[in-house]
Amino acid sequence: MEYTMDAMIIVWIAVSIVGLVIFLWFFPVTLWFQALISGVRISLIQLVLMRWRGVSPNTIVMAMVTGTKAGLTLYANELEAHYLAKGNVPKVVNALISADKANISLDFKMAAAIDLAGRDVFEAVQMSVNPKVINTPPVTAVAKDGIQLIAKARVTVRANIKQLVGGAGEETVLARVGEGIVSSIGSAESHKSVLENPDSISKVVLNKGLDAGTAFEILSIDIADIDIGKNIGAVLQMDQAEADKNIAQARAEERRAMAVALEQEMKAKAQEARARVIEAEAEVPLAMAEAFRNGNLGIMDYYKMKNIQADTEMRENIAKQ
Repeated sequence: MEYTMDAMIIVWIAVSIVGLVIFLWFFPVTLWFQALISGVRISLIQLVLMRWRGVSPNTIVMAMVTGTKAGLTLYANELEAHYLAKGNVPKVVNALISADKANISLDFKMAAAIDLAGRDVFEAVQMSVNPKVINTPPVTAVAKDGIQLIAKARVTVRANIKQLVGGAGEETVLARVGEGIVSSIGSAESHKSVLENPDSISKVVLNKGLDAGTAFEILSIDIADIDIGKNIGAVLQMDQAEADKNIAQARAEERRAMAVALEQEMKAKAQEARARVIEAEAEVPLAMAEAFRNGNLGIMDYYKMKNIQADTEMRENIAKQ
């Protein structure tokens, strides 16, 4: 009997502990008291309803305590809405505190919008206070005299809070700066003038308003290094000369092929003519025989013709000697 009573007592103690844990989970009295002594006015019912809405009361209360101690006025409903929207409540509150200490105009709606847009609002505020230096990749451009220059620049930017939502990022800034450097070098008459005054590139590029529509404000553009590359003008001339030579060779080859074809054609015609002559000569004896039979050619006429042929051959042999 005593063993049964002890077991029941243990069970009641365990049930009481579990019940207390469940009660404190649904009714976070400790968290409510912590908020109360920190100067945050929030009711216990609100904390219970947060549980039912799927909001972490600890996150909301700690954010309100942190903001209140920093002198900010925060509202639990706004923090809950941002939490339910999958926003980062602690980071937004920290960003608001940093902005307030740095005298930067930033309200909760703007900070929440920046956070929900996928940008790090706290880092943006820090960048507004401490500008960031972005190193551009090597930018290759060619001056008017045909000399290639390879430039590297350092771009100092500061976050533009008002443009963070919908504004272009670092990639756009780098692309615009690179485009400006190429344009500036390309408009220079000589590469020597660029090497003598590299700051002229910075001034020209900076005056183009490259930060328009971006999430940053460009403070300065400094040319860190300029190297001389290839003589593009000479390379292009050499390539053009090589192309002209190849074209001339192709045309000459075409003319040679046409001449060879014409020569072959003439040889074929000559061979055809010789074949016709041989054919005609082969018919001469037949014609003479026919003339003898018909009485159109006499024996004396035949001898005269042979004498004439002999005289002709003798003269040709003498001429050859």
